[in-house]
Amino acid sequence: MDNKQHKLATRLIHAGVEPDPSTGAIMTPIYQTSTYVQAAPGDHKGYEYARTQNPTRTVLQNALASIENGKYALSFGSGMAATDAVAKLLMPGDEVIVANDLYGGTYRIFTKVFSNYGIKFHFIDMSNAENIRGYINDKTKMIWTETPTNPLLNIVDIEACAKIAKEKNLLLVVDNTFASPYLQNPLDFGADIILHSATKYLGGHSDVVHGALIMNDAGLEERLRFIQNSCGAVPGPHDCWLVLRGIKTLHVRMQRHCENGKAIAEFLRSNPKVGKVYWCGFPDHPNHDVAKKQMRDFGGMISFTLKDDNLDAAMDLLKKTKLFSLAESLGGVESLIGHPASMTHGSIPREERVKNGLVDSLIRLSVGIEDIDDLIADLKEAIG
Repeated sequence: MDNKQHKLATRLIHAGVEPDPSTGAIMTPIYQTSTYVQAAPGDHKGYEYARTQNPTRTVLQNALASIENGKYALSFGSGMAATDAVAKLLMPGDEVIVANDLYGGTYRIFTKVFSNYGIKFHFIDMSNAENIRGYINDKTKMIWTETPTNPLLNIVDIEACAKIAKEKNLLLVVDNTFASPYLQNPLDFGADIILHSATKYLGGHSDVVHGALIMNDAGLEERLRFIQNSCGAVPGPHDCWLVLRGIKTLHVRMQRHCENGKAIAEFLRSNPKVGKVYWCGFPDHPNHDVAKKQMRDFGGMISFTLKDDNLDAAMDLLKKTKLFSLAESLGGVESLIGHPASMTHGSIPREERVKNGLVDSLIRLSVGIEDIDDLIADLKEAIG
């Protein structure tokens, strides 16, 4: 079932999913198989070998394409596996313009892996898309951005970036992990490829590692599918099933993430012991108007510092929360607290982090869907 006329909440539950033809099971089966029997060489039911195709993965990919308003989707073993596949579209000598506030793992794979193959990456401030133009030359092939960014919650104007990309015949890749398809659909604003760490909001329960790419161009999908099949970064069927299950409740979870995120952001900003609060829902956020244009709400990701950027006080706070668990990752139903400089972004050299505004004392919250009074009380006690 994949009726694009249905509203998003309906598609999140039904898109790509049909009752199992052999049993009528309403839930997609986990096809735990490595190969498929053929009647004769090349005479099969659409499946030959599980690295290339798997029926559970097919259903998930159809669902992912639908909820991102795309035509094609590919599922990967992780978000970094999806990133790796996109980077393999490039050739030695190519150049990429990248947002300077981004997930540390993306920075690491670009600077420590693909730079070894003669690919050059320019990390720039994309809060004003026009900044991109000064870095474009005849070797530029791709623009890579996140919005909201990780961890400073900067907002990048997807439509403005897409206009530049189209003018210069560049690919625009947008990591949509922080927003999720419930809040934002980058293809609608001209992006060529959407990337997700489906480990996060799409899975939603901190029990699976998964990645995804969504696009509209058939030729691009064919190239990426070839790379995936050749290099083997595929997910298992059970992982696909877990993400498919997670997608069914994305809308109700995201509604609560947004409600709780707003309350936490306002609490932090009103607390005299808190310094700067990073949340794109504030009307005085530098690109709040852009966020309102391309997002349906502002999400549950928040970063903040304590007064005077006190690192010792920040480290002490990280030890004191009880409901906010100190852990990597984000987007699960439970609330998490983290220290980007030593955890998710530790692979970025300190001088680069600080230059881009990621100070050592920054704390990042993934606000879960628990009772908001309990979450605020937990932070209030930890802050002291």
